[in-house]
Amino acid sequence: MSTSGLEASRELAERYSVVVRSLTPDEWSAPSRCAGWSVKDLVAHTGSNFAALTKPPEPDPAVPPPTTAEELQNRLVDARRDWTYTQVADEFLAHLDGAVGVLGAMQRDDLAEQPMVLTDLGTYRTHQLSDAFAFDMWCHMYVDLLGPDGPVVRPIPDPEDDLVRVAVEWMWTGLPQMCTPVSAVLDRPIGVKLTGAGGGEWTLVPGSELLTVETGLSRTDTVITSRATDFVLWGTTRSSWRDHVSIDGDRSYAEKILDTVDII
Repeated sequence: MSTSGLEASRELAERYSVVVRSLTPDEWSAPSRCAGWSVKDLVAHTGSNFAALTKPPEPDPAVPPPTTAEELQNRLVDARRDWTYTQVADEFLAHLDGAVGVLGAMQRDDLAEQPMVLTDLGTYRTHQLSDAFAFDMWCHMYVDLLGPDGPVVRPIPDPEDDLVRVAVEWMWTGLPQMCTPVSAVLDRPIGVKLTGAGGGEWTLVPGSELLTVETGLSRTDTVITSRATDFVLWGTTRSSWRDHVSIDGDRSYAEKILDTVDII
């Protein structure tokens, strides 16, 4: 069960709500670090996902369903472009508790192991959706929204191990299905060591079709090292891995792997 993901989602949603309540008109309209989205778009993204959990929208038979996660999320945000800041904030706040409640219900034995297809991102167990939400909120709030690199300046805590770890673990869970080009170039194991809050050691191992991610460093003489919080940046291509990563071993091989990583 993804109980740690559920607890992280609950905590991050509450923190996010505090920021949403405090935003000024200038902050609402500022560009976020998420390419192409303003702060209002960013909050609309999270709020629309909360709403979709608590009250799934009826599909429109006249509109083809989205085929990618990016298309789906852009549709949700585009539908709220003409909303006021107050409307966007109200949706976010109105559905927060309900969304966390749904994520909690997904931990039940009768639902937890059911497969859930996330468009082109792959198929996961239902209980893992709380991990995805925790990753999404941590990344959007602490990377795209708040300073030092985001447009909104608020006091923020130092990165906390339990919250960063859930985000990192979801990235490892999603990498094989979200980044199939990695499997195409991975012909032998390669290690990854992440330091600081949320850190740990993992090995990417070739599979018959898709790679697998194992805990610990094994069967490899090439290791990629960075801070765990930086992994959220370069693993989602918000910044170049070259700004954050050191490589011990076969550099050309590691670079080939790193150039294919793009987790959504």
